[in-house]
Amino acid sequence: MAIFPAVAILGAGSMGGAVLSGLVSPDVTVEGGIRVTNRTEEKAGALRRAGVASFATESDPRANLAAVSGARIVVLAVKPAMIPDLLREIADALEPDCVVVSVAAGVTIASMEAVLPESVAVLRAMPNTPAIVGRAVTGLSAGNRSTADDLELVRGLFETVGTVVVVPESQIDALSTISGSGPAYVFYLIEQLTSTAESMGFSPADAATLVSTTFLGASELLAASGSAPAELRRRVTSPNGTTERAIAVLEKADLKDLFDRATAAALARARELGA
Repeated sequence: MAIFPAVAILGAGSMGGAVLSGLVSPDVTVEGGIRVTNRTEEKAGALRRAGVASFATESDPRANLAAVSGARIVVLAVKPAMIPDLLREIADALEPDCVVVSVAAGVTIASMEAVLPESVAVLRAMPNTPAIVGRAVTGLSAGNRSTADDLELVRGLFETVGTVVVVPESQIDALSTISGSGPAYVFYLIEQLTSTAESMGFSPADAATLVSTTFLGASELLAASGSAPAELRRRVTSPNGTTERAIAVLEKADLKDLFDRATAAALARARELGA
């Protein structure tokens, strides 16, 4: 049983909502309760339940202040451009020993610490969308004012929705281009291979089954086997067989260079957002 002090989630959209889902699971206790905010009453109302107070900023101008009052952990899950104004709004209402953790891409710890009281610790987290099903990988970086206990507290929070990797902040944007954007890369590959299957005469339903189930099975095999992807690929690739011929075409396309350029573009954009 994981136990946490009071938590506030500001911006309980897809990612904030995923964190909330981990906190309300049966094996987690949040002493002091959970407080969340959303822009609309419709969204806020949908999140209200036992142990969860949900506020709508459109109907209550003090919603964010009410949410952070008494909270030991405050998760910032709004869009990056909204972070500066949000921090200025809540700065004076935060508890002195509060730990603020942002999941906004590109917003540096230093920029957040500059706005908040010196007694408030700041960390950055970069979870990915499989958090929705409890299978996230989250990059976590400590701030200049955070302690080892603060880091472990926030690590535990994100472990309710998956696996946590602690990295220096200098790597958090690069991490976002791998695990943060990574699900989109996988979905794109599935999308394209499904289209190929359809062009070979399979129905859309059968093509989706063939491709999606193959990706799922391969991922589960990788997790269960303990073998490296290269070794598992070798076992499927019989000498002079059909798979070997297909892999040769993929290697000629230089996928490594393609992924290098794609992640470099994502990293450049993350730095633009930070600026």
